[in-house]
Amino acid sequence: MNFFFLCTIRKHKMKITFKDKDLEKCALNAKYGLKKLGARRNATYLKRLGVLQNIDNLSQAKFYPGNFHELIGDRKGQWACDLDQPYRLIFEPHENPIPTDENGKYLWIEIKGVEIIEITNYHGK
Repeated sequence: MNFFFLCTIRKHKMKITFKDKDLEKCALNAKYGLKKLGARRNATYLKRLGVLQNIDNLSQAKFYPGNFHELIGDRKGQWACDLDQPYRLIFEPHENPIPTDENGKYLWIEIKGVEIIEITNYHGK
């Protein structure tokens, strides 16, 4: 199921899909999200999804709260944004390969869709 089409159909907005069906259910069912994630994390999760849903490309996320950023090391090719500390929402671009410039730097402006992967505390592992 696709969160993007269930919420609002808009032309040229970021497409969101879910690798984790539980997180998709949290996005679609407020009662379930509250039970599964708790009030604070669920509210922030829905805000971050709202940002992603209403932008045209990932570069626009930099102007919103949540510290949207690229990950490095074994998570290279993934992005994260803050939820409630120390938890992060992890997602990957739909584009494969991820667009890069001549120096290998990711081109956020060319990323037009993401897949939600997980919520985790990757710093505490």
